Amino acid sequence: MFFQERIATSERNAFVDVTERVKKAVRESGIRDGTALVFCPHTTAGVTINENADPDVAEDIRRKLSRLVPQREGYAHSEGNSDAHIKASLLGPSLSLIVHEGHPLLGTWQGVYFCEFDGPRERSLYIKVTG
Repeated sequence: MFFQERIATSERNAFVDVTERVKKAVRESGIRDGTALVFCPHTTAGVTINENADPDVAEDIRRKLSRLVPQREGYAHSEGNSDAHIKASLLGPSLSLIVHEGHPLLGTWQGVYFCEFDGPRERSLYIKVTG
């Protein structure tokens, strides 16, 4: 089954916890065992899995990426968002999750994040559950 989620971001760089949206898509699919593909169809945003128990972790990652890949660095790309393209490439556009007994398998502290690097924007996130 295919699901499309809309995500509104309010900052240039933001990590949005979408774990519950992924879990809901898996539940609504009715698929007990299979995979869930989480895909970001944007070149200046990505997805990742990391700790979601402490919001400071996502904030630390966001801040470190901003220091590693600054917004203004004399990039050749004329739109002024080269940093966003680079950050999105570092994290990647997709994740595959194992679905077992109707739930995506995540570690105790893991969550799924949509990572915005060129906001604020209205974005899409695709989730495809197969079994």
